[in-house]
Amino acid sequence: MRNRIAALLLFLLATQLGSLISPAYACGCGAMVPEGRSRIGVSRETSVVRWDGRTEEIVMRFTVAGNARQAAWIMPVPTRASVELGDADLFRELTWLTRPERKARHYFFPRSGDWPFSAGAGDGAAAEAPAVGGDASVGVVGREQLGDFDVARLTATDPDALRQWLESNGFTMPDTLATEVKPYVDQKWEYVAVRLAPRKQGGVLYGTLDPLRIRFDSERLVYPMRLSRMAKTPQSLGLYVLAEHRMEPVSRIGGSAPEVTFAGKVAGRDELAPLTGGRETFLTAIDQEFPEPGRISGDHELRAAASDTPYRRAVYHDELLVIGGFPAWMLALGAVLVVVGAGTFVWLRRRRDDAPIAFDTPAAPAAPAAPGAPAEPPTARA
Repeated sequence: MRNRIAALLLFLLATQLGSLISPAYACGCGAMVPEGRSRIGVSRETSVVRWDGRTEEIVMRFTVAGNARQAAWIMPVPTRASVELGDADLFRELTWLTRPERKARHYFFPRSGDWPFSAGAGDGAAAEAPAVGGDASVGVVGREQLGDFDVARLTATDPDALRQWLESNGFTMPDTLATEVKPYVDQKWEYVAVRLAPRKQGGVLYGTLDPLRIRFDSERLVYPMRLSRMAKTPQSLGLYVLAEHRMEPVSRIGGSAPEVTFAGKVAGRDELAPLTGGRETFLTAIDQEFPEPGRISGDHELRAAASDTPYRRAVYHDELLVIGGFPAWMLALGAVLVVVGAGTFVWLRRRRDDAPIAFDTPAAPAAPAAPGAPAEPPTARA
C-alpha cells in the first residue's frame, strides 16, 4: 500500500512539473511559443480593427505572464502587410469611450449599513539585413526591429519550408505549425512573424506589451484566428471594430457567443485620428471567450449588422431611496404616524360628541293623602 501511495505521489509531481515546463501556445491571432523550457501565457488579447471597405488595420496588444525571456508568434494576413509600433493611448481612449453607464437602482427599506443598522455614514529602428533562407519556397519581404519586437514579413508556398525558415532564424514554432498553416498557404496568404525579446538585460515577458499596428489591403473584414487552435489554455478576445456601420461576427467559430459591450458613433478624437482620419465613425466593442481553443474552426469574418442600433452596458448599484435628503422610509413612517394620530384624534372626538348627556331632574311632589286616611308621621331628624 505504501509503495502504491508513493508511486501515485511521484506521478502527480511529475504531472505538475510537466505542466510548468510545457510551452503555452496562447494567442488569439496566432501561435505564441516561448524559448526552451520557459513558459508564457497570454491572458488577454485586445485588438482594434479599422476597415473602410478596402484597407484593414489591426492594432493589437497582449497581456502575458510567465518567465520567458523570448517568445515568438506568427500572424497570417491575406495580402502584403506593413508593420509598425502602435500607440498605447489608443486603448486607454477606447476603454473610456466604451465604459459602462452607471445607473442607480433604489430600494425602500434600510439594509445593513444604512441607519439605524449602522452608525457610520455612508518608434522603429533601422531595418536589419534580412536573413536569407536556402529555400525559394519562402520569401522575405522585410525584417524590422520595432522596440521589443523582431518582425519578419514573409511569403511561403510550402508550410514545411515556412516552419524551417522560422526555426533557423530564431522563431521557435510548434511542431504542428505546418499542418495548421497549410490552409493559408493554399490561399496564398502572407505572414507576419514576430519574435519578442525585451531590450532590458535579463528582462522577462510579463504584463502588457507594447502594441503593434499591422496594415494590409482586404475587401472583407477578417480577423485571423485559425492558429489559435494550437493554444493549450482558454483564450479571451476583445475586439474594437471601427467601420462605417455596426459590425458583428458571421459565426462563433467554435467559441462562446460573441457579446457586444458597446455600439455607437464616436468622433474622430486625437487618439483615434491615426485610424479614422479625424472623421466620425461607428465603434463596435465585442468580447468573446474560447474555453476549448481546439474547437476554433477558422478566422473571424465580420459583417455589417442589420441596423446601427446603439448600445451601452449598464452597471447598476443599489441606493437607499431618499427624498429631500431624508430616507423615504422615514418619511413614509412619519406620514403613517401622522395619519394614525389624526385618525385617533378624530375618532375620540366623535365618540365624545356622540355620547348621551345626563341632566338632574327635580323630585316629583308627593300625592295628597286621601280623605280620612291617617297622616304619615313626620320623619324623625337626628
